[in-house]
Amino acid sequence: MRITRVLSGALLALGLAAGPAAADSSPSASPSDGASAPTSAGTSFRTATEVEQGQTATASASTGDYLYWSFPADSGLRPTVKATVKLPDAHVAQTWQIDVYDGLRRRQACQYGAQTRTAAQGTASIELTCVLRTVRSWSEPWANDPLPGTYYVRLTAVGLKAADLGLPVDAELRVDSKDIGGAAAVDGSLAKPLVPGIAVTSATEEDDDESASAVLSSLEPDDGWASGWWTDRWVWSGIGAVLAALAGIGGYRLTRGSGRPRQVPPGA
Repeated sequence: MRITRVLSGALLALGLAAGPAAADSSPSASPSDGASAPTSAGTSFRTATEVEQGQTATASASTGDYLYWSFPADSGLRPTVKATVKLPDAHVAQTWQIDVYDGLRRRQACQYGAQTRTAAQGTASIELTCVLRTVRSWSEPWANDPLPGTYYVRLTAVGLKAADLGLPVDAELRVDSKDIGGAAAVDGSLAKPLVPGIAVTSATEEDDDESASAVLSSLEPDDGWASGWWTDRWVWSGIGAVLAALAGIGGYRLTRGSGRPRQVPPGA
């Protein structure tokens, strides 16, 4: 009975500790209060329009234009990028493509989703989706794994003929993330997230010279970078350790016996 009470108390305590981890596994938080969604897009990596996760950015452009947005993604998140292109009534068949790049401008493969789609003549709109792999807190230098930092989205029509250029279109972009939790945790972390200009900013902060700041991307997660250091991996590791200790205690009590010498009947 004593072992049962100890086991129940330990599991209850670990269940309460698992509460924050369960909350961390929910989808990414909504954008900051009062933040307005962007209504334009950049034309290059350097001029990419910053978008917070959970916002729906819009832009007006023409076929043949390159539209760029950027958003922050921290470790443990699996971002999903969705784009909708509203086409004019009179248009020929068009093929649109969405590409996602990390802070080093390495093109990231989509885990699944329709990254390239063709709109037949007369189609009112087309939707594109790119679900990235889970962002890792650390990776080998030779690997192409997603890492914490700024991510760039490029939307454009491909394979257009000269007569098809210049048609007006409207585009929408939305980025959401799912927190994968301890299943994606690795042993290691980056010294700095892959944010353009962050190394220059760190140096200027050490010199107390804010005027020389050269940050090219100002958005970051609500709780700061590497906010997902606490995952349910810690909870399950703790549960395993407690259960192993209790199993050892129970086995010891069962194998040592009652501890009393055996009584020998008189005259035996």
